[in-house]
Amino acid sequence: MGTARSPRPVNLVCGLISNDPDLMNRAVKLLNEYFGATDEVTELWPFDDTDYYALEMGEDLRRQFISFERVVDPVQLAAVKVLTNEMERRIARDCGLPADRRPVNLDPGYLTLSKLVLATTKDFGHRVYLREGIYAESTLHYEHGRWTAWPWTYPDYAGPRYHEFFDRVRERLRVKLNTWAAESSSDKGTTR
Repeated sequence: MGTARSPRPVNLVCGLISNDPDLMNRAVKLLNEYFGATDEVTELWPFDDTDYYALEMGEDLRRQFISFERVVDPVQLAAVKVLTNEMERRIARDCGLPADRRPVNLDPGYLTLSKLVLATTKDFGHRVYLREGIYAESTLHYEHGRWTAWPWTYPDYAGPRYHEFFDRVRERLRVKLNTWAAESSSDKGTTR
């Protein structure tokens, strides 16, 4: 029989999509207010693998990723997605846009040493329900020293453009987990 254990902490990440760099910067500041400082921020890449968001968000979309310094419990993913959905609505309201438009798309997820998991509100056969209308999807897995796509992985994630960023976050996470393990083991040895 297996023994249930608490999961190791994960590295919270967030993808942003917009055609307005100033609104992306504003969204990053909002994310920092709730989730703390970032330790990795990418450049702005063209978001041109799909036109899925064109009607809602306009043309000339850009993609950016950020990673947060602090590790979190993976169970927090649903709450993070609920909060980022509210941030999207807040930014839209502040821009005077109707409820069906969003000027910034926020895609939170987390990275472990072996996978990238994204949160979504859309259910499909490969997604697992978490709570509050939020599902999780293993989008990439780390195998043989590289990020590997699943059959359902979005084309922009499947291509190599973002993988260097995920490599850097993964290496930072390795260091964070070593620190976390040392602190956890020292806490167990302390009597109170």
